[in-house]
Amino acid sequence: MQDLLFIYIFVLAAFTGYEVISRVPVILHTPLMSGSNFVHGVVLVGAMYALGQAEGPFQLTLGFLAVLLGAANAAGGYVVTERMLAMFTAKAKPAVTTGKEA
Repeated sequence: MQDLLFIYIFVLAAFTGYEVISRVPVILHTPLMSGSNFVHGVVLVGAMYALGQAEGPFQLTLGFLAVLLGAANAAGGYVVTERMLAMFTAKAKPAVTTGKEA
């Protein structure tokens, strides 16, 4: 019975996440992701707690999968944030050549 509860929570979280992200306009996705990196950390902590409470091979597998996907989500959020911030840094100007050679 508890295995069914774990599956229900997992499917419900996956469906909710997909619905929320699919409704975000493309132009807002990167700033929204950079602002919500802390949420990914909370998800990861919750997945680790669930894995710690798991009993049996099925629950352990599902908990491990949740921790793996949560960690990938958190790392991906920081990678996207870093790429977004790199777009706003000043680029070095190329050296100006005068055409005179020594």
